[in-house]
Amino acid sequence: MIDRTGLATFLRRRRESLQPEDVGLPRGQRRRTSGLRREEVAALSHMSTDYYARLERERGPQPSEQMIASIALGLHLSLDERDHLFRLAGHHPPARGAASEHISPGLLRILDRLADTPAEIVTELGETLRQTPLGVALTGDATAYTGPARSRGYRWFTDPATRAQYAPEDHAFLSRMYASGLRGLVAQRGPASRAAHLADLLLAQSAEFRGLWDQHEVGIRPRDVKRLVHPEVGVLELNCQTLLDTEQSHLLFVYTAVPGSESYEKLQLLSVIGPEATAPHRR
Repeated sequence: MIDRTGLATFLRRRRESLQPEDVGLPRGQRRRTSGLRREEVAALSHMSTDYYARLERERGPQPSEQMIASIALGLHLSLDERDHLFRLAGHHPPARGAASEHISPGLLRILDRLADTPAEIVTELGETLRQTPLGVALTGDATAYTGPARSRGYRWFTDPATRAQYAPEDHAFLSRMYASGLRGLVAQRGPASRAAHLADLLLAQSAEFRGLWDQHEVGIRPRDVKRLVHPEVGVLELNCQTLLDTEQSHLLFVYTAVPGSESYEKLQLLSVIGPEATAPHRR
């Protein structure tokens, strides 16, 4: 059963404890509220202000698990806080670990401070959970995919548009890398895992993947420099730094260019052009 009073109080206390800068928002000069406004939490949670406000006022229907998960991310809740929120709303908390898509508050705080840098948070299967604005400008909105196509490795073998984002001379290596990484995950997570299901789908759909899978290669690591091809600015050579959340198996990728290089200048141009310059992805 939903605990409307407990839910409303918990949401209100968490909202009031956060400052705009804690979630990557500007404070503004005329701000009187000590914490976040309801409309700010609603925007961060991808829902209407009216819907969120009704929860704090103990009104409206029972929120779905999807809505509660969105609020947990919007409020930058820890895993314990997320689980508490689910129970207050009358739901069982989701699983923790590699299958979870709840991003830790620490990882979100880092991403929030990278507004002028291409960066993204992904699962171990390459599913993009969150991107910076410049990350969207660089590769498009990778959070919009659904089903197996959420995985970058799956798209690599099934969607030519994904390959078009990388220099052709790197394609053979990247194919080996994705097949190697998935084989390692299947061994780690087991035959009933999401990784195994993804491998089965690719074995049925991609002759290239079947050939690479038969090679049984493991441990192929990404190269230090990635060469991406943007439809407006052309080829960019970018270093990729990785931060791992060991509890959730989420990865934060941060893309940078050598200062003064041609790729650095192209990133500066992308920050002006914005996400509109990137061709929309196929879903």
